[in-house]
Amino acid sequence: MEPIDYFKVSGSGNDFLALAEPAEDPTAEQIRAWCRRGVSLGADGLFVLRRRGAGVAMDYFNADGLAADLCLNGTRCAVRLALHLGWCADRVTVETPAGAFRGRAAGPGRIAIDLTFLPIAPRLLQVEIERERFDGWFVQVGVPHYVLLWPEGLAEAPVATLGAALRRHDAFAAAGTNVDFVRFPTRGLMEIRTYERGVEAETLSCGTGVLAGAATGLALGGGTAGLPLAVLTAGGFALEVDAAPRAEPFAPGARWTLTGDARLLARGELLPEAVRGPAPPAWTGAP
Repeated sequence: MEPIDYFKVSGSGNDFLALAEPAEDPTAEQIRAWCRRGVSLGADGLFVLRRRGAGVAMDYFNADGLAADLCLNGTRCAVRLALHLGWCADRVTVETPAGAFRGRAAGPGRIAIDLTFLPIAPRLLQVEIERERFDGWFVQVGVPHYVLLWPEGLAEAPVATLGAALRRHDAFAAAGTNVDFVRFPTRGLMEIRTYERGVEAETLSCGTGVLAGAATGLALGGGTAGLPLAVLTAGGFALEVDAAPRAEPFAPGARWTLTGDARLLARGELLPEAVRGPAPPAWTGAP
């Protein structure tokens, strides 16, 4: 295997490997190996970025090696990388399987992306786990999310246990769902922790989860959320959600914006040993 050039990037703590116009797409086996922490570089996922006309095209893969239609933090990192590579001046359109997103620089180390949010408010969905019922809100933001309001505080939220159980619950069919634990301590501020499918663990940030949580707060009203909305993730970074028009964020054609930290961490070569390693023991539950 010849060395493969890569970038290591992070969007508000959501970390990715990025390949810029590789000779060929990586295999699922390579992605799983490279994203495995402690044995290889480690990452929440990987994306491939290529120039396409005046913009760029992005293909995203979770750490399990499977493709996902959308990763908003990954998309923000793709914008930052395209700017760094000189493929665009200060803004660029990123094509993904979930649609095209306009991205731009929004200050030092910060990237904003605009998206047309589906004009469908989150829907209440009751799910039972070991005879305990949970009232959550199901939201599609390119990928599925199940949002649980957790007003008592996120420090003790059972993200690893309840998140894992809900992620594969029959209510979400074979595709499963991401699971978000959300709190609105004050109007205009949201705190969030997310269990991500495909990573099969909590991540330090999840862009689509931030949008799902914000949409839930806005749909419920009652003073819990307002725009612009500041969002604090487990990685300690602050993101911002806004929409135009603010008065009707779920109206057809409303434009939602997600802004936050997107940084370039490293550039290097993936060597043959990065893909070599023993399979995880069956008891870990890792793929």
